[in-house]
Amino acid sequence: MHPLAEVLDNRVLLIAIAASIGAQCLKLLLVYIQSGQIRFNVLFETGGMPSSHSAVVSALATGIGKSQGWDTAQFAIASIFAFIVMYDASGVRRAAGTHAKVLNQIIGQVFENDHHLSEDPLKELLGHTPVQVVVGSILGICLMWILL
Repeated sequence: MHPLAEVLDNRVLLIAIAASIGAQCLKLLLVYIQSGQIRFNVLFETGGMPSSHSAVVSALATGIGKSQGWDTAQFAIASIFAFIVMYDASGVRRAAGTHAKVLNQIIGQVFENDHHLSEDPLKELLGHTPVQVVVGSILGICLMWILL
């Protein structure tokens, strides 16, 4: 079998990717419900509800557990990887977003009258709240559990 065909036949991989895409589509829907506007750029942004990072790694770990066994090294590796990604999304990346917000405020105040500032503002929505991480994780687990 051709390597690309093997990749496309990998249900765990495809469902995990679908969990990530599904989370991004849910963000689009939630933004529309909140603002009444369809903002397609949300599909390509980090942060927000639910966490697509959490959805994909939780789906992946669940798929490996279901297909390879819950007592395997593969499941252990995927689970640790998932926890690191989710911790990073709700901790380090969220803190970086908070710092970016403060820096943007400082730059705005310091250079208030300087229209020659050519730098774009720093991206503020980088990470996730713990609730966004949990919801993304539940989404990934449920999709894998149902579809695999």
